Amino acid sequence: MPSPPDDRDRRSRRASGLRLRLADSDEDLRASQRLRYMVFAEELGAGGSTVNHETGTEADSFDEWCDHLLLIDESRGESTQDRVVGSYRLMRSDMARQCGFYSDLEYDLSPLVDSGRSLVELGRTCVHKDYRGGPAMFLLWNGLADYVLSNGIEVLFGVASFHGTDIDALAQPLTYLYHNHLAPEQLRVSVRSSHFERLDRLSPGVVDNDVARRRIPPLIKAYIRLGGFVGDGAYIDHDFNTVDVCLMIDTDKMSQRHRSYYVRSQAKR
Repeated sequence: MPSPPDDRDRRSRRASGLRLRLADSDEDLRASQRLRYMVFAEELGAGGSTVNHETGTEADSFDEWCDHLLLIDESRGESTQDRVVGSYRLMRSDMARQCGFYSDLEYDLSPLVDSGRSLVELGRTCVHKDYRGGPAMFLLWNGLADYVLSNGIEVLFGVASFHGTDIDALAQPLTYLYHNHLAPEQLRVSVRSSHFERLDRLSPGVVDNDVARRRIPPLIKAYIRLGGFVGDGAYIDHDFNTVDVCLMIDTDKMSQRHRSYYVRSQAKR
């Protein structure tokens, strides 16, 4: 059902007040962690040691080593906590030397780390529910493009999730990803053996590609459209109530159309 006129007007006003910047204070970081709690815990049912119901935050030991790209609505509320409506956690190779990559908890990242290429891990991507379907995610992608160019990043990667932990219910989209978007061998990370779940759960002939594509979450679709591919295996994260895949984007392999998008984004700044 289309949004009523007053809702469209509200979203239009919000779009005009949105801006991007990196977190530069403890207050900024807490606002990002609060948004993560609202999305991952309150909406999607995440639990575990990173979720603190008393403080209303989702946080872990990696946060202090990362950059946090924030989308801020200056017209919303009176505090930074109210105004942060989107967030991306970014960890470059040089940052990971201090604490390792988060994805290493689930995946053997040796093919990426040993490649010697400049990496950035993308994580904890979230947008406030009132800002989905509008310009918020597009703006975050623009900010990410600037970050990639400014830091000479060659490969982007990170864990992306399907909601729920019933992996057999995801057999169609997981098999589709395996047979159509599996990473090249030289960059093909794999789920650690103690948690390995096959992606190719069905034979290719059984998969309905249209159904499979419809069941892939929007963020994963966005990475795939940019030329992304997946590592081998899925990981069931019971704490976060998700089935995870590891996605990678090799900037050298991006199509000219998407490469031009990054260049235009940088040129506009």
